[in-house]
Amino acid sequence: MASEKEQAAMAYWKENVRLLITLLIIWFIVSYGLGIILAPALNSIVIAGYPLGFWFAQQGAIYAFIVLIFVYVFKMNALDRKYDVHEE
Repeated sequence: MASEKEQAAMAYWKENVRLLITLLIIWFIVSYGLGIILAPALNSIVIAGYPLGFWFAQQGAIYAFIVLIFVYVFKMNALDRKYDVHEE
């Protein structure tokens, strides 16, 4: 039987992996789904003279990735505090 510390470490790792998988799925949907698969459909919308599909593949995906980085940092800091493994 695992000790309480080992159980906490396993729970921490499980939540960490769940967060990573969630963010990777969002990353995949944004980059592949919106940037490649749905680009022709998005191109029917024009913003500032550029088709939305083109803009999203070139700029929007980058903004989404930056947001994902900040979400990851915020969530991991909260997770570290929850399991008392945070840095001061």
